[in-house]
Amino acid sequence: MIAVSLYAVWAAIGFTLVAVVGYWGHLLARWLLAVPASYLGPSSPLVRLGPLLGRVGTASTRGALVAVLFSLALRAVATERPPMANMWEFTIAFIAAILLFYALYERSQGQKALGAVVQPLVLCLLVGVVILLPWQTTPLVPALQSRGVLAAHVGAMTLAYGALTISFGAAILYLIQGKERRLSWLPRPDFLEEAAFRSVALGFPLLALGIAIGAYWGNWAWGRYWGWDPKETSSLVTWLIYGVYLHLRSVKGWRGAKAAVVLVVGYMSVLFTYFGVNLLISGLHSYAGL
Repeated sequence: MIAVSLYAVWAAIGFTLVAVVGYWGHLLARWLLAVPASYLGPSSPLVRLGPLLGRVGTASTRGALVAVLFSLALRAVATERPPMANMWEFTIAFIAAILLFYALYERSQGQKALGAVVQPLVLCLLVGVVILLPWQTTPLVPALQSRGVLAAHVGAMTLAYGALTISFGAAILYLIQGKERRLSWLPRPDFLEEAAFRSVALGFPLLALGIAIGAYWGNWAWGRYWGWDPKETSSLVTWLIYGVYLHLRSVKGWRGAKAAVVLVVGYMSVLFTYFGVNLLISGLHSYAGL
């Protein structure tokens, strides 16, 4: 069963690769339609292929989501515990959260351009998982054996990171697009700003909830609510960055490139919290399994 869960991850890689091609092809077709050249127009085969490629991207994204959820479910059944004992399982759950929030975003907004940013990131994460991390199951270490709190804490954190990934993608597109809408084939700047804000408005309280559950769990496992462990400190810094973004947006009216840069910095902090602390800095939260 564990081997089948590994095959499901490989299937997710295949789906995601197709999704990347689909979304980039869809974006290329939109760009070609905007090129002021007489030999290109709505009837051009390349341009007409764009909507089909967009639908391929959407279907492949959903296929990848099903594959990673299936992989996690198989590991949960095989090990009789939440699939959150090591870095492999954490990262697959993180990828599932990204795919889930992106699929919900695309379904609600009908906008596929963000997939050209989010899906390459997902593909990099999936390839990194299979190359760098051991896929074998491991028993829960003593600090992780409160299974209900484990699922609540890691679940809240991965959902938060998944939601914040959408804000990162929207911020990147905004920085490319610019306030004056330099590129007609990308979403409007105000649309991107709103998408980024809404994802942070969802991810920020989830991140706060995850940190709070982690503090409760820390008291149960280690006898203190907060110990300035590298993971705890980095999570707090990440939360503060997004808190600064929300504060400046609501109080100071921050919009545009400045706000987008804060979101990019915030997501770099997310990735450092998630990977840097586990792989580069040793601490109580180092469960990479390497």
